[in-house]
Amino acid sequence: MRTFAVIGLSSFGHYLCRYLSELGSDVMAIDISEERIDEVKGFVKKAVVADAKDKETLKQLGLEDVDVAVVSVGDRIDTSILITLFLRELGTKEIIAKAMTEDHAKILNLIGASEIIFPERDMAKRTAHTIRKTSLLDYVSLAEGVSVVEMAPPSAWNGKSLAELQIRREFNVQVIMIKELLPENVVLIPGPDHVIKESDVLVMIGRDEDLERLEKLQS
Repeated sequence: MRTFAVIGLSSFGHYLCRYLSELGSDVMAIDISEERIDEVKGFVKKAVVADAKDKETLKQLGLEDVDVAVVSVGDRIDTSILITLFLRELGTKEIIAKAMTEDHAKILNLIGASEIIFPERDMAKRTAHTIRKTSLLDYVSLAEGVSVVEMAPPSAWNGKSLAELQIRREFNVQVIMIKELLPENVVLIPGPDHVIKESDVLVMIGRDEDLERLEKLQS
């Protein structure tokens, strides 16, 4: 089982501790605020009131031994940078750091963060994509310019097979899963003979510009 340390119990850090714990992970929560620690100690394995800006404190807590350390210290950019630097010097295997700005991300990357995340920015982008059109039910960015979307099929597709529609050839988009709602069922990597129903939800992967072209069929 992988072990995690979440440093900084902002809203993101708090819910990360909760969801990791619910998934059965071993989580250590660290924050300078006793009140925030009290809010999570009921579901994490270890909750510690400590100043993570002190390298010796991080060492005493055994941060070099955890599999993943997540730095989520709110809007304190200087604190985030210092903690990330200390974790790298201690030899922490994987460091995931929350960034507030692009410049902040560049610094975190330079000092050794394994992965940079922008929770607020990414959620805002996801929400923007999903609320602007009723056909788009969900959106996840995988990499720059590449996404996975869930969408209702265009009405013109209903009653046609994937072989007839030739979605990959026409749009350069791959259907990787179909969620059938009536009756409820999940079809992974559907075959060419699968016939689209109005109640289906299509899960597709592709470049953003190709997915955009596909969405416009619903306009």
